[in-house]
Amino acid sequence: MDEILIEDLEVFAHHGVFEFEKEKGQKFLVSCHLFLSLEKAGRQDDLRLSVSYAEVADLICKEMQAQSYDLIEAAAEHLCKCILNTYEQIQEVHLELKKPEAPLPQKFGSVSVKLQRKRHHAFIALGANEGDAESQIRSAVERLKYRDDTVVLAMSELIESTPYGGVEQDNFVNGALEIETYLEPFALLEELHALEKEFGRVRHVHWGPRTLDLDILFYDDLILNTETLTIPHQDMANRDFVLNPLLEIAPWLRHPITGKSIAQMATEVKEKHVC
Repeated sequence: MDEILIEDLEVFAHHGVFEFEKEKGQKFLVSCHLFLSLEKAGRQDDLRLSVSYAEVADLICKEMQAQSYDLIEAAAEHLCKCILNTYEQIQEVHLELKKPEAPLPQKFGSVSVKLQRKRHHAFIALGANEGDAESQIRSAVERLKYRDDTVVLAMSELIESTPYGGVEQDNFVNGALEIETYLEPFALLEELHALEKEFGRVRHVHWGPRTLDLDILFYDDLILNTETLTIPHQDMANRDFVLNPLLEIAPWLRHPITGKSIAQMATEVKEKHVC
């Protein structure tokens, strides 16, 4: 990716844990690297095909002065989101927020935080079999659409499926969702769990009934295996109720470990069921 750089933009603002910092204010320095394609702008000499660094500088100053944060971490997080939400061309932001007048007794140059935020591409499995399952799934997707850190790109049709895992229960309603998000994997998991809880999800029986089930299937090409999160989803290759909705919105998508496409995996599961 190409870059636009803004180094040590000086802003007077009112951030800090102490009350006198909020009252008096102080100088902050903001540096950011904006990652995007500049090839067309360079060839055609057209600012409309790029991002104006003057506009970005104005945005940073405005947002730094619009409200007060205790932590520069929070101020930096807000700036990253504002930049990404304002400019669709920007795929990634590296931002450093310096506090050269921080209230420290020691002699120092500055204290700072550095954040990296980018647009991630993820696929989410949707499921429910308690209450009005279809309505709950659609309502949850609408909630995701209103988040400032997530964009819903595509949603499959909802299908009915029989329970998986041997627990006697009602049939499920299932689907799949394609999103773009600035949330890192564990932050995304945390927000999905919070949404499940909001819709009454109680985790009392493994593979049991649920009011809402939101599972991360893919996250970029990430391969992750921890106690709390495995990406790609470890058992998706055996689940037609996961693969068939994915087949509708992303048949070309490939599993980063096996290299198989969703279309291939869906065909294999179908053949197993026929046999």
